[in-house]
Amino acid sequence: MSNKVIIIAEAGVNHNGDFNLAKKLIDVAAIAGADYVKFQTFKADKIVNRNAIKAEYQLKNIESNDNSQYTMLKQLELPEQWHYDLIEYSKEKGISFLSTGFDEDTIDFLDSIGLPLFKIPSGEITNKPYLAHIAKKRKPIIISTGMANMKEIGEAIDVILSNNFPLEMITILHCNTEYPTPMIDVDLLSMKTIENKFGVKVGYSDHTLGIEVPIAAVALGGLVIEKHFTLDRNMIGPDHKASLEPLELKEMIKAIRNIEKAISGPGLKEVSNSEIKNKIPARKSIYLNKSIEKGQKIAEKDLVMLRPGDGISPMLIDQVVGKTSNTKLEKGKKIEWVHLV
Repeated sequence: MSNKVIIIAEAGVNHNGDFNLAKKLIDVAAIAGADYVKFQTFKADKIVNRNAIKAEYQLKNIESNDNSQYTMLKQLELPEQWHYDLIEYSKEKGISFLSTGFDEDTIDFLDSIGLPLFKIPSGEITNKPYLAHIAKKRKPIIISTGMANMKEIGEAIDVILSNNFPLEMITILHCNTEYPTPMIDVDLLSMKTIENKFGVKVGYSDHTLGIEVPIAAVALGGLVIEKHFTLDRNMIGPDHKASLEPLELKEMIKAIRNIEKAISGPGLKEVSNSEIKNKIPARKSIYLNKSIEKGQKIAEKDLVMLRPGDGISPMLIDQVVGKTSNTKLEKGKKIEWVHLV
């Protein structure tokens, strides 16, 4: 983890259980310029009771008579062998592979295949055994905070720190777990509240429609951005409708990289190298508004401020008014110090 904005393209379960579709998602994330492409690793039997029903957004996004969350998740499992193949494919495409594990066994598996960090999803922020298990891996941790309040975030951090885990290796993502998130519920300033309260690096995991909120999060100092993407929002699945399509993902990343540059300066408000050349043509100098005879005292009404700014600055007008001209000067003449006594 560094001060560079880390962009995680969240493929999640948008592979729909299709290996070739998973590879196409990697292609899209790599072309768009993301740092990581992230999937989700779970066994339905280990994360959900068979009687659990789908979340409201899942019911809306999947037209099915089967309301079982278990059935849905079973179809979206990422087989272990796929991980090895997708990691190699990601390397070929120049992008890093990540996956979110949802239980201790999948965390062990992801650790064993060399994932460089762990991403904790919003739903696991109150899972104390899971948090402690991840902390013991001693790898950087990113935590999403959808559905959580400040007290719960603090408790999760405490669990991790209690396992002798360094605070500087924790990044907290502000998040809202509604797909899509209404703009009125984004409350982006909560990201800064989390940063100030807990002294951690922060970022934003976005579920809004469009690309403007993640861009704003970077402008506010977010160091990690996570955003769902898909090949086509019209595909069937729980997360497609709240995901970016390929061109949108590319535009979001381009905008974030621009904002990253725009906020990287020292904050000293000095003249930049690129604008120095514009000072003379854009600023003004003191010119004569009428002709002046030799020996005539110059009044303010005799002067006009005109471009370019290669003469006496208008900020020095008080040093010009009241002076005497030592020569005859025509209307429109630029005043120079050699003209005055």
